[in-house]
Amino acid sequence: MNKVILIGRLARDPEMRTTGSGIAVTRFTVAVSRPFNPQNGQPQTDFINCVAWRRQAENIAKYCSKGSQVAVEGRIQTGSYDGADGQKRYTTDIVADNVTFLGSRNTSGGDTTSSNYDSSSFAQPMPSYEESQSIPTTDMSEDPFKDFGEEIALSDDDLPF
Repeated sequence: MNKVILIGRLARDPEMRTTGSGIAVTRFTVAVSRPFNPQNGQPQTDFINCVAWRRQAENIAKYCSKGSQVAVEGRIQTGSYDGADGQKRYTTDIVADNVTFLGSRNTSGGDTTSSNYDSSSFAQPMPSYEESQSIPTTDMSEDPFKDFGEEIALSDDDLPF
């Protein structure tokens, strides 16, 4: 099975192009934090190249920019090509099947108009279990439909199937 799930921030603005047959393709790089580095105990960041096709590519290019937080689901694809100097080059990309937009730089307190983005902000540690438990919840002990309207009685004869 070849499946990848990443959550991170775009390290640069996505680059969209179209193929000769008019298919949109967007390349983007996602910065993903490693929670722990055994050498110095500080988190590190991996910069992972991704590619999206067609409508997904158009949406990424239109709605995402450097610093946008995304979740990428896809697969790893490797390839090779001959460089301009005649050397064989190898590539590894994540081919995105689904990209979910989680937020922009504004939601993290950043400024979307600034072109100076501090890459050290990518290496933020994951929240602890206690911190993740502080997410607000909704009380469902009351009937959420109590003020919805009158009850409608249906019989099997009313159903079209």
